[in-house]
Amino acid sequence: MGQTKIDPLSVEKLGENLAIFAINRDDLKMLLKSIPESDQNHITNIEYELQILKIISVGWGIAFYMAEGKNKEKLTLVFWGHIQEIAKNISNLTQTSVGHKIDYFNILRNRLDDYLKVMQNQSEKIKDPTHIIGPAFADICYCNDNAAVILVGTKMLTLTLGAVKEYLNAVEII
Repeated sequence: MGQTKIDPLSVEKLGENLAIFAINRDDLKMLLKSIPESDQNHITNIEYELQILKIISVGWGIAFYMAEGKNKEKLTLVFWGHIQEIAKNISNLTQTSVGHKIDYFNILRNRLDDYLKVMQNQSEKIKDPTHIIGPAFADICYCNDNAAVILVGTKMLTLTLGAVKEYLNAVEII
């Protein structure tokens, strides 16, 4: 997110900014360019799942890096409220295109549950979540054990968490 100085922001504006970052596709496009030609038949699924992983990773970043307190709770609610509104719009647009009801927010919730389940199952053996999420991401994309897809999932998580941490450290909540 590239912040260098502390800017005063309300919790509402901070949550809105993080939601906008979560759906921004610039880093997603960059990561997709690293997928080899041999895996291009999975590119649509990888792209779709990368967006979901980014949104979830921003939520995790808030949970991991925001100081405990009322602002953290409020920021979490504001962020997920914005994501829910965005998801509603995506659902409505998709329904118009495909002709049946889609609940994108429920898809996000289910995918979050999927990742949490994998982390819980592997937390005894592996302590670093980046070593868990990359392979889980590849499995979700039907690219099991694909090193390039594992790396893309791992990078999305790492880059997003780093950006959220940097941004939270660069703002002052008013």
